[in-house]
Amino acid sequence: MHDGRDIDGELARIRAEIDSADGELIDLLARRRELVARVADIKRCNGLPVYVPEREAAMLSARADEAEARGVPSGLVQDILRRIMRESYREEGQSGFRRAAPTSRPVVLIGGAGGMGCLFARYFEASGYPVRVLDRDDWSQATDLLDNVGLVLVGVPIVDTQKVIEALRGRLPDDAILADITSVKAAPLAGMLEVHDGPVVGLHPMFGHGVPSLAKQVVVHCPGRDAEGCRWLLDQLRIWGASLVTVDPSNHDRLMGAIQAQRHFATFVYGMHLMGEETDLDEILSLSSPIYRLELGMVGRLFAQEPDLYADIIYGSPEGRELARSYHRLFGELLEAYENDDRTVFMDGFARVKAWLGPLAETFLTESDALLDQARDRIDMPTDHGADATGRHGDA
Repeated sequence: MHDGRDIDGELARIRAEIDSADGELIDLLARRRELVARVADIKRCNGLPVYVPEREAAMLSARADEAEARGVPSGLVQDILRRIMRESYREEGQSGFRRAAPTSRPVVLIGGAGGMGCLFARYFEASGYPVRVLDRDDWSQATDLLDNVGLVLVGVPIVDTQKVIEALRGRLPDDAILADITSVKAAPLAGMLEVHDGPVVGLHPMFGHGVPSLAKQVVVHCPGRDAEGCRWLLDQLRIWGASLVTVDPSNHDRLMGAIQAQRHFATFVYGMHLMGEETDLDEILSLSSPIYRLELGMVGRLFAQEPDLYADIIYGSPEGRELARSYHRLFGELLEAYENDDRTVFMDGFARVKAWLGPLAETFLTESDALLDQARDRIDMPTDHGADATGRHGDA
């Protein structure tokens, strides 16, 4: 005992107060959820977007100032609110969305039986559009499925995209939008402009079919033809919460070579290397820092998904292939310096990359620190860690 006090009894009383405070937090979260539902109804009825960046930024800033004034870390409050808002965005979509198109003509999803097709089908249906699916076994019914459509969205593997687009020649209403959601843009966009004289737009969703909400999700937009005719589709994406980034199709393909193809290929090679070295994953995880665990997580994330998806992205990008060759050459050059124990090459290269990154280096450090904190929070430590001198464990 310390100072003659009943430590166990005192801890029990304080812990009871903590439990009570936690209960109050849950009550507040339930009340906030009810308010979010009311906001969602207003947004849905008036066609307002799920995600409004200015509103979110202002709210986070105001709550951070209030937290600091009360001696609560502003970063803690912002982390909590961001997590709450992510759940709120997901729930807002469950009540449906307003339709942006002037009429409710059908939407045809080519490849609609796939993951992304099913995702977009849910969102279009939640906005009141009749949805038709045209998959590989449905082409005998194509004439009926394409009758009086307002939008045809092509979402098939890259290797099949040009063939599918060609099969649409002369089959669409003049004012129907023809769009695609493939990860390559220059060739599909040129093909769509060739086979259809009406509105054409290229889209690339920068997310997978498992996202809980489109709020804050980036969709690349490559203009094709008749911007006014395509407007309702872009407005619909914004209503769903997506953020549109307009990029030239050739520049898109060059950038995706680095963002997707070369990066995914490097991760694939790393996974193959770990397996080839017969790495004991349980042992390496027990010794891993959170940053290395996150790196392993990216490897696991790739191999947990369908290989066809990544093969399509990697092999469908000539730009990615050239970047991979360049990366291989540089790796060889730096490996030679490594083998020769030449630290000057490392130090010089480190300094040049740091200068190239500029202020973003510190930004990325801060962002990665936040990710590491979250990763650390999710790691289950052995039960004998963290005990104090009395053998008791800490409270949170």
